[in-house]
Amino acid sequence: MEENKKEFDESIVEETVSPEIAEEAGSEEEVASSETADTEKAETEEKGKKKKKKSAAALEIELDKSEKKVAEMTDKYQRLMAEFENARKRNAKEQSHMYDVGAKEVLSKLLPVVDNFERGLDALSEEEKENPFAQGIEKIYQQLMTVFNELGVKAMDAEGKEFNPDFHNAVMHMEDESMGENLVVEEFQKGYMYKESVLRHSMVKVVN
Repeated sequence: MEENKKEFDESIVEETVSPEIAEEAGSEEEVASSETADTEKAETEEKGKKKKKKSAAALEIELDKSEKKVAEMTDKYQRLMAEFENARKRNAKEQSHMYDVGAKEVLSKLLPVVDNFERGLDALSEEEKENPFAQGIEKIYQQLMTVFNELGVKAMDAEGKEFNPDFHNAVMHMEDESMGENLVVEEFQKGYMYKESVLRHSMVKVVN
């Protein structure tokens, strides 16, 4: 009797859980598992996107910092180059000035030699100028004046010009109504310019 009861119970279970129900239950489990996998995948993708966004933001910050640093270094470099260029120009200007000061000192000491050459040549008569010795002196004088000219030394032509205390030294004055005012009428000693500065003032007589 017990065996019959057992067989009866098993048949009830088999009839109760049909293949269709079992298959449906399996499908539900698969769907649930698929949904869980999709959710996990979506979460993973979302985390990946957030990570990428965070990484991109970090890169932008680093790039901005790098650009600012490059701009600062470029500015410092340009400032240093400007300071260096100014220092170079200032140094060159100072060297040129010191050279001019030294050159003026030497050239001014040579001017009396030039004066003596001119006085000696002016004292010669026309016959004496034909003398080979006198001609040699004339050539030496011309050579000296050529060197002066190459160095930037030029004689002033004061006679007949308006008196200018920056270039002329008036040692004599006279009145003459037939002539203009403040006019240089005679040059006693020739003046010279060295480049743009006065090497020696002209010694002159001024009228009116």
